[in-house]
Amino acid sequence: MYAVFRTGGKQYRASKGDRLKIERLHAEEGDSVEFSEVLLVGEGSSVKVGSPLVPGSKVEAKVVAQGRGSKIMIVKFKRRKNYKRVKGHRQHFTEVEIISITEEAKKKAAKPKKKAAKPTEKAAKPKKSSEAQTAAGKE
Repeated sequence: MYAVFRTGGKQYRASKGDRLKIERLHAEEGDSVEFSEVLLVGEGSSVKVGSPLVPGSKVEAKVVAQGRGSKIMIVKFKRRKNYKRVKGHRQHFTEVEIISITEEAKKKAAKPKKKAAKPTEKAAKPKKSSEAQTAAGKE
């Protein structure tokens, strides 16, 4: 079984036992985390696609590590102007291990309720004719 879930503005595809590096979460190592924004759940040929979310499904994970990614160098350079700026950036991440993927429990089909008997037709109110309305408006 696999699921596509959303966290940190990104979407991830995961199966049970997978380790993912996701955007930083404020959780300690060893804590368990639950992702409820599940967009798709599938197993083999049966796939449930949400609109936009699959109701009642969730992905549970355990925080393995907190860390920082490799350094990315940002370079600004203009030729012949003696202008060069170099800056580095390391993105924070949380490494999680997927513990379980739960799908919505199938509900039993509810029996349709009997509708109350319709009340008898109301007596029709006499409508004013257009001539009567114009005569009443002139007075």
